[in-house]
Amino acid sequence: MTITTLPDDQVRRPLAALPFWVSLTLIPIVVLGALQGGWWVALTPLYSWGLYSILDALAGLEERNADPNMERRGLEWYRVITLVWAPVQFATLFWLIWYVTRADHLSGLEIWGLFFGMGIASGTVGINYAHELMHQRPRLDRWLADVLLAMVLYSHFRSEHLLVHHRYVATPRDPVTARYNEGFHRYFPRVLRQCLASAWGAEKAMLARKKLPATDRSNPFWRYGALQLGFLLLAFLLGGWIGILLFLVQAATAIWQLELVNYIEHYGLTRRHLGDGKYEPVRPHHSWNSAQKASNWLLINLQRHSDHHYKPDRPFPLLQTYDADEAPQLPAGYPVMTAAAMVPPIWRRMMNPKVREWRRQHYPDIEDWSAYKTASNPLPR
Repeated sequence: MTITTLPDDQVRRPLAALPFWVSLTLIPIVVLGALQGGWWVALTPLYSWGLYSILDALAGLEERNADPNMERRGLEWYRVITLVWAPVQFATLFWLIWYVTRADHLSGLEIWGLFFGMGIASGTVGINYAHELMHQRPRLDRWLADVLLAMVLYSHFRSEHLLVHHRYVATPRDPVTARYNEGFHRYFPRVLRQCLASAWGAEKAMLARKKLPATDRSNPFWRYGALQLGFLLLAFLLGGWIGILLFLVQAATAIWQLELVNYIEHYGLTRRHLGDGKYEPVRPHHSWNSAQKASNWLLINLQRHSDHHYKPDRPFPLLQTYDADEAPQLPAGYPVMTAAAMVPPIWRRMMNPKVREWRRQHYPDIEDWSAYKTASNPLPR
């Protein structure tokens, strides 16, 4: 892969941001499924997984980078898509609850399929956009991140991601870093359990340093709970108990989508242990990189994950891609890799040789990796 740098004026053109607006095409697909029923309800997963796998194969790799030091003025059209998604998702989700609980042309299976598809949208796009927004400084961005996460009942992800994951990524202290040979079906329940506890522990520790109790009103868990309860109440008012059930279906699907992505982003990668509970600084080679063009449009460059962990404050249009000498490369984009992760034998066949090669390339002196594979021994805070 030959990396080149784009001129600043080319990056700032409004048309350059247009491909990243492709996520909005999910909305009419969800609505069409609700109106038509039948096999139309399968369009959302077919579109987001199937079509983008094909488009990745046809479009190839994006080997150009923006200058990471360019002035951020002129990047507004990139930011706007992350700001408009929250009201769009809100309107679509709650319209869907209102409409489906009054429609008589949809079977139970079709209704489940619709909210499974809605969960793909709120997970693949909504949580991803929340991830971008929570890393930005404006209060509006961080507030919208909380709104998006509350719509999938996963508000604690913000605390866990910012206070735990970025600090401890690629170490046994990070619940989200998938261990070598750990299958997704073992990883998923572990992460659900450990991430909530680690998020609460991180916020509690921050308050303790200020000599405040965990119950202090500045603890964001109060806000998380209020937003989540508010959305559950709205689902009940629009659709009764069935409305709450459907809301939970989309939330569970979105969380599953998020944790599939988390699983593939750092699988088997570990920072060198320096002793006394300390690890080397995070570098691009501690995250899997994917330069597939089409899926990076849909995911606003999330697959340039190596650079995101290296420089977490970079907005998505300035994230850098790397060649194989600097960062390990996934064999395909996230749509293909998340599907592979659901079948552990296929996943191990694809990824274990790559992890072993990564170890030989970056840490040829380490022979015993047993101390790096367990999540049962978290480091002290």
